Amino acid sequence: MRLRLLTFVVALLPTLLYANGGMWLPLLLQNLNEEEMQDLGMRITAEDIYSVNQGSLKDAIVHFGGFCTGEIISSRGLVLTNHHCGYGAISNHSSLEDNILEDGFYASTLADEKPNPGLFVTFIDRIADATEPILRGVTVDMDEEERRKLIQANTERYKQTYTLGEFEEVLVKPFYGGNQYFAFVTRKFPDVRLVGTPPDAVGKFGADTDNWEWPRHTGDFSLFRVYTAPDGSPAEYSEDNVPLSPKRHLEISTAGVKPGDFSMIFGFPGRTDQYLPASAMTQRVRVINPIRIAMRDLSLAVIDSAMRADKQVKLNYASKQARIANAWKKWRGESEGVEATNGIPLRNGMEYDFTKRLKAASLRVAEVSPEQRRRYLKLLPALDSLYAAQEAFAKTRAYVGELNYNVDLFRLANVIARRLKTYDNSGAGAFAEVAPRLADYLEGFYERYNPDIDRAVAKRLLGKYLQEVIPAHQSGYVRDQVDFAGGLSPLVDLIYAQSYLTRGDQLVKLLRERPSEFAEYLSADIGLQFARQLNGHNERVVTGPYNALSEAQAPLQRDYMQALMQVYPDKTFYPDANSTMRVSYGKFEGFTGLEGTNYDYMTYLDGVVAKYKPGDYEFDVPRRLLELHDAKAYGDYAADNGKLPVCVLGSNHTTGGNSGSPALDADGRLVGLNFDRTWQSTMSDINYDPTICRNIMVDIRYVLFLIDKLGGAPHLVEEMTLVD
Repeated sequence: MRLRLLTFVVALLPTLLYANGGMWLPLLLQNLNEEEMQDLGMRITAEDIYSVNQGSLKDAIVHFGGFCTGEIISSRGLVLTNHHCGYGAISNHSSLEDNILEDGFYASTLADEKPNPGLFVTFIDRIADATEPILRGVTVDMDEEERRKLIQANTERYKQTYTLGEFEEVLVKPFYGGNQYFAFVTRKFPDVRLVGTPPDAVGKFGADTDNWEWPRHTGDFSLFRVYTAPDGSPAEYSEDNVPLSPKRHLEISTAGVKPGDFSMIFGFPGRTDQYLPASAMTQRVRVINPIRIAMRDLSLAVIDSAMRADKQVKLNYASKQARIANAWKKWRGESEGVEATNGIPLRNGMEYDFTKRLKAASLRVAEVSPEQRRRYLKLLPALDSLYAAQEAFAKTRAYVGELNYNVDLFRLANVIARRLKTYDNSGAGAFAEVAPRLADYLEGFYERYNPDIDRAVAKRLLGKYLQEVIPAHQSGYVRDQVDFAGGLSPLVDLIYAQSYLTRGDQLVKLLRERPSEFAEYLSADIGLQFARQLNGHNERVVTGPYNALSEAQAPLQRDYMQALMQVYPDKTFYPDANSTMRVSYGKFEGFTGLEGTNYDYMTYLDGVVAKYKPGDYEFDVPRRLLELHDAKAYGDYAADNGKLPVCVLGSNHTTGGNSGSPALDADGRLVGLNFDRTWQSTMSDINYDPTICRNIMVDIRYVLFLIDKLGGAPHLVEEMTLVD
């Protein structure tokens, strides 16, 4: 049976590694991808996508807030991105008296657009191959620390070759495990204002139940606008600022798409690990993901119950709950997808073929020297050994990481502890200078903080920590405090009753009026001390050894990446995502699920109405939307079949960070807005499978309909460039 599987794997090897996937650097499309893209139906050129000498599509794509993608869709700097990308800004502008999360919002004039301190967009001016100057002087036998210092020095020298203006920066990023480097010249605009958002019931329709699922019916979009100084340069918020006049904005096609049509996603994907060894994949999907999932199961059970019971809690915790649930469901889908598609056996088979080729005397790779063969043959056994040694530390790291992420008291304690280092290291005067910024942060935090909910979460997650983490990794301080208090529950009650961290108004008042006393009080605070002791022990006993093993893995992974490219010279490898600008391409198409069900490539407003549940947290919709559906009042946005499209599928390789990315047709026109993947596609970060991996997009006709007909803001549609 094993022999048959390996034979099957080797036969499929080219498909497993290289077919249809990839997040490609736009700079390299002309040499690597243009012919294939045009064979798939693209009618524009690589120069139309990325050009330094003239305006191109890349000039309409922005890194939104550093965590999502957006695109410029008008000559006045209008930005389209996802509702969930703008959720923080939308939530900050919402209150029970003016709840734009619930009601939606569209600015009637520029004066009505809402500023968002701290929010920015970043444009890519140009990209350059910086491999030679960055790796100058680096040798194979160089010590890792020596290599790191040399690369750092080379990077600083390289950056100095650029003449930069205010808000401009050169980012140098490693690719292919550090075998290549590229530089990105960026320009940041820090005045970004909220222009429009659909009601939460539309922008988040389906919420957690439909997250990562298909069929999907979510109007996941929001509108912002970039402002500049009167001379067009980037500037902090000012009433004198004016809308951006961009180099390029996207045209919008209302013609719709058909199955098999070319599709392209342009954006800033966050991170993928396509070239992990099988041992690492196994640890991730069978060990670490289940831990994270179990911890968030406990947290979400508390939060969901509280949100359903109280409307104010629902408003306050909507953003936090969405963040927790999003990763929770993603990890579940990733593990299940890898298992269902035999991802681990297939990866083992790929490694078998890799080793077999290296051992073969007839290996047809002139670049692989005998010394390299010997070194490359040691790579996978060495990586397997390091991952095995790391597993116990990785498990504890996952438990403690989830404690710090889900328990707000711990998160807050960690933030304050970092600021108190200023007091300890530089004195009261230096701390007084940073105190106002910390006070502003705390005020925002406490506006939506509920200590009763947080206490319930802490009890459940600390109980899991004490139950599951091996004794050698547990904090002795935590165990002693539990014993002294007579149990975990009374200990947590004591901490939340006595800690200043649960008394927002008093804490902020003390910080603003007497920052030195704040530092003295908080240094001895029971909540902060508990978090410090827990995390301090974890840093010493777990994080240190874990990081040391990760550092030992890094050069081996870099060599493994180089070895793959040498052993398979006829294949084109794409670099893993690292939050830099990328292009992925495929087709608009449905799929056959793992259970054998065939899924169509498009959904319609009829599906929204079919799911509608009056008063339900996830499936309620505005009455006006139902009326428009009943009257079939779709304006010019209906498909040829008379129905209103809502969402559409494509076979583009995407990941986190691609949220808000434009979905472009064969002519480079905007036809949709990427916002999610199907459940089984969440594995694509480590195991892309083109037969089932699909990205989910809002059809642009639904976006336009919601702005125009539901939102009553046709003036915003008129600002865009629509083509049929």
